Amino acid sequence: MRGLDGKYVPSAPAGAPTRGRPEVLPTGNNFYSVDIRAIPTETAWDVGRKAAETLIEVYTQEHGEYPKTLALSVWGTATMRTGGDDIAEALALIGVQPVWDGAARRVVDFEILPLSVLGRPRVDVTLRISGFFRDAFPNLIDLFNQAVAAVAALDEPPEQNPLAAQIQKETEFWTTQGLSQQEAQARSHYRVFGSKPGAYGAGLQGLIESQNWTDEEDLARAYINWSCYAYTSTRGGEGISSPEAFEKRLQQMQIVLHNQDNREHDLLDSDDYYQFQGGLTVAIRSVQKKNPQTYFGDRSIPAKPRVRQLKEEIARVYRSRVVNPKWIAGVMRHGYKGAFEMAATVDYLFAYDATAKCVEDYMYEGIAQAYLFDPIVSEFIQSKNPYALRDIAERLLEAFKRGFWQDVSIQTLENLRNLIHQAEAVIEQKSVV
Repeated sequence: MRGLDGKYVPSAPAGAPTRGRPEVLPTGNNFYSVDIRAIPTETAWDVGRKAAETLIEVYTQEHGEYPKTLALSVWGTATMRTGGDDIAEALALIGVQPVWDGAARRVVDFEILPLSVLGRPRVDVTLRISGFFRDAFPNLIDLFNQAVAAVAALDEPPEQNPLAAQIQKETEFWTTQGLSQQEAQARSHYRVFGSKPGAYGAGLQGLIESQNWTDEEDLARAYINWSCYAYTSTRGGEGISSPEAFEKRLQQMQIVLHNQDNREHDLLDSDDYYQFQGGLTVAIRSVQKKNPQTYFGDRSIPAKPRVRQLKEEIARVYRSRVVNPKWIAGVMRHGYKGAFEMAATVDYLFAYDATAKCVEDYMYEGIAQAYLFDPIVSEFIQSKNPYALRDIAERLLEAFKRGFWQDVSIQTLENLRNLIHQAEAVIEQKSVV
């Protein structure tokens, strides 16, 4: 109200209330973010260190061995909200701890944790950074690259330091491919990749939305082409197009990890989740011919970070929101926009299946029953947003045609086709009017 009266509205900090930041309320202020020189904060380091140990424990229990390689998505918005949980986890995995100065608590250096303190082997971590992270946090790109170089220079057994072992192996490989020793060494150190300078996203949204892809190789190639720019400490933020080095990273990858720092949204609320995590997964599957281990990190309770398999997280979101009658009733109060949110949720679920193979048949069936075959909900979508009704039915049919939804009756498919024709008739009628 003060703003509408033309009065001064003071700026306020950014963050997530569910992460113990009540001072960010009420919303509506111009917000400021963080001092990038103080990231990762000591609190974020504590969360990231715990998350790293949790991830290693889960993987070790499931596979009977320590992980060697991991790909982690790092976003700028999440970094601002948390103070750097993700970058802290990446540093903890390779066995490096930030050093803060005395008064301002800014990060001034890092120290390498010896293996005796770690109590486990180091992990070779590759970051896929977002465009916003690239623009907002060049200091963290430098910090991580310097940490990678320091760890690679350690004299440790290969089984305890897979990062150093891989860099040595790749340096020899690139030398045999005609690169000079210096160029080969530089390329083997690439561990931070992102989109082309000035570009954002991961290049999959347009393909998925327009259905303009034949098989998953098209998705993998689009993701690799979009994400193959290496960011180093020596180029001043200028990305180096290096698809060969990026594919080399993908060939070694065992784990794909994406973290969520709060419970104010979920992974089916935005196309960014499937683009980054799903894109990494399909790219790795394309070069390795097998699916990597995909995990989803839950940081909504900072004191107790959790890690779940992606399939588990998809199932949680499906049960708790996607077909939850309370959520459906809630979005129905928002008319056109509510119907749009339902259609978007179906699109993102489908896209996750196309890239990460993580959606079960019963989920498609459940969506069809809850959204399209329930007379009240179907009537709501058709009356408020017939485009959404058509899009949901078309997306479910596409899931069948592409082999994602296999256990489906002929009658269900026929009902979906009828709904598409029905929606088209309503759209045509409205356009004439």
